Amino acid sequence: MIFIETHDQWRTAIHGDRISVFMFSSKFCSDCTYIAPFLPEIEADFPNLDFYQVDRDMFMDDCLSLGIMGIPSFLIFQKGREKGRFVSKQRKTKEEIKNFLQSIVKTEGEHA
Repeated sequence: MIFIETHDQWRTAIHGDRISVFMFSSKFCSDCTYIAPFLPEIEADFPNLDFYQVDRDMFMDDCLSLGIMGIPSFLIFQKGREKGRFVSKQRKTKEEIKNFLQSIVKTEGEHA
């Protein structure tokens, strides 16, 4: 998981050729802490995807423009286009995250 720290890094990642998964979180988010232990396993299950973590508090204007208030939330981008989102205020399970990513991979014809 690559941590996005600057707006330039954020823009570059969004416009990349590969499918990029952005997890929006916060240091103070208990649901983010809940999913943290199984994120490496999810990344390993989807080697064709690039994973990034974005601190919502550092990128609040971007998050507001994308409609992200509940965290953790996941957005998928490729070549500047949004390909999917898993945004809600509810706690997410490992299975829900994997199912969401699998639906994107299947749509794109990739294998995980």
